[in-house]
This record gives sequence, C-alpha cells and structure tokens, in this order.
Amino acid sequence: MTDIQSAACLISVLLCFLIGQKLPFKQLSKDKQSQHLVFASTVCLFLLWMFQTGIAGSPTVHFLWLAALPLVLGFRWAIMSTLIALVALTLLGIESYEMLGVNFLFGCLAPIALTYGIYSLTFHKLPKNVFVYIFVCAFIPGALTISLKMLLLSGYFYLDGLYSWQHIMDNYLMLTTLLAFPEAMFNGMTITLLIIYKPHWVYTFYDKFYLSKK
Repeated sequence: MTDIQSAACLISVLLCFLIGQKLPFKQLSKDKQSQHLVFASTVCLFLLWMFQTGIAGSPTVHFLWLAALPLVLGFRWAIMSTLIALVALTLLGIESYEMLGVNFLFGCLAPIALTYGIYSLTFHKLPKNVFVYIFVCAFIPGALTISLKMLLLSGYFYLDGLYSWQHIMDNYLMLTTLLAFPEAMFNGMTITLLIIYKPHWVYTFYDKFYLSKK
C-alpha cells in the first residue's frame, strides 16, 4: 500500500466515524420506510457498480448514481450507503483493498458532497421550481459528479505513478465525454420519476416549496 493509499484510508476511517456519530440509527430502526430506502439504495448501488468497463490496461469506469442518491437519502445516509456498497465490492474482489480509501474519498464522498452542495446552494439562491430542482440538482450534478470522480482519480493515478499522464488522458479521461450525458440522464430521470410517483421517498423534495403554488 502506497503512502497516498494509506493516508486516504486513515482519512476515510476518520470521516466515516464522524459522519456515523451523527446518523439517527434509533430513528432508522423504528422507520420501516427509511430502512427499505437505505437497504434498496445500497443494493442498487452494489449491482450498478458491479458492471464496470474500460480500455484494456487502464482503470475501469462505471455509472455512479451519486447525484440522485443524496437527494433521496440525505447526505449522511448516502455516504453510509455508498460505503457499504463499496466495502461489499471490495470483499468480493471487484475493487482492490489497497484502493478502498481512495475509492471512498474520490468515488463516493467527493461526488456526494458536490451534489449536496449544489442542492443546498440551489435551495437558498434559486427559485423553488420543480424544473429547477430536477435540472439543477440532479441532471447537471449527474454529469459533474462522474467528471469530478474521474478527474480526481486521474490525478491520483498520476501522482502515485500507476500510469503516465498521456495514458490517463488517452485511455481514461477521454471516457468522461462518453459517460457524462448518460449519467446526467440517469440521475435526472430517477429524480423525475420519484417526485412524480413517490415524492415522499425523496428526502430533499418538499411539496410545500415546489408544488404548493403550482
């Protein structure tokens, strides 16, 4: 394990401990709907992240679904859901143990923090409109989250000497252009369908703000 990987693991453990202290586990144990949402989201992430692809001899890529997830579960439960899915994939050998901390920081925490940051800024600064919510909080962050993850991991691969920058550019970063729009559509459609059919499942969607005057 390299120095960067060791540091990433230590930081990940500390952050998970701090986030875990703020999670309402007692409330979750009494709320069947929340239990089902967290469990189902974790399973969906696990299955989605199993399907990975990439150019031979280069890092693999997969869709994230991390723009919709924090909107549905909230920031803290989204972090825990991704952590469980990532650990499960690591135990199965789909992801490497050495990369666990790096994958968590760059592939889970950073995209979720970006999405929730955009949502918070949008909620306070932009008109509370359902189309603004879908497009600005889910569709655009969908493209940004996968771009951010791939950019951060590219920097890591280069700094840790795993690949040359030219190899990263030609065989990894170039895939961002192919993945950004489908990722945006995937997250945007998820939120659209949920607020139409199951708005009470979406933690960050409030009828009194987005629909009461419509």
